[in-house]
Amino acid sequence: MTVNGVMFDFSGTLLRVTSTRTWLATALEAAGIAVDDEELGVWAARLETAGALPGGANPVRVPAHLERLWRERDLDGERHRAAYTGLTREAGLPWPDLLEPLYDLHMAPRMWRPYPDTAAVLGELRRRGVPVAVVSNIGWDLRPVFRHHGLDGLVDVYTLSFEHAVQKPDPALFAIACEGLGLPPSEVAMVGDSRIADAGAAALGCPVHFVDPLPVESRPDSLFSVVGLLGAYGEHDGSDLSGENGMARQ
Repeated sequence: MTVNGVMFDFSGTLLRVTSTRTWLATALEAAGIAVDDEELGVWAARLETAGALPGGANPVRVPAHLERLWRERDLDGERHRAAYTGLTREAGLPWPDLLEPLYDLHMAPRMWRPYPDTAAVLGELRRRGVPVAVVSNIGWDLRPVFRHHGLDGLVDVYTLSFEHAVQKPDPALFAIACEGLGLPPSEVAMVGDSRIADAGAAALGCPVHFVDPLPVESRPDSLFSVVGLLGAYGEHDGSDLSGENGMARQ
């Protein structure tokens, strides 16, 4: 089997959203609301438990009235906003006017950080002529995030659930990405962090590899390691993607 293209998940794979505490602190500062560290910590913890930050921790418990929205949140922008503002409301913040600004803030490119090896891995794949797709369950356009971090020129295809009204693990979303890359699924590897959502690519015959969605500081080179595994299938130019003749780890 030859791997001639690679699909990557977005959140928790190539980039990671900021902490819930920083997200809340940034919104409060923009609104001119002053709180001490203890109060900030209390409300950030409640937002974390509620799962209110898209790309952050999942809810500890999804309220019954939000269950359907939660399941369908990545099918379109309206449901995505309604699901997450609903979870923010469940946290009981004493600043009701922050509901929409908090949601909008999570989409700001500065709220996202690439993993340390993201640019190097994507750059090396580009150098070797291996096309790349980003396949994401998401309710908004992440392209500005990639442009902000200088990564947009390293991605050939964006396949976003809200633009196609289909979400992972449905194989249809991966099929759309493979079609965009101009390759049969058997020649396209999927790299992601969800053993459920990203595993859907396997139904098409794509090799699937996983990374852990750790904080950026705690995961310096997992993408190097995973993309290096493509050597087991034989990549585009037949050479290894890691080590002395491949990508230098920096």
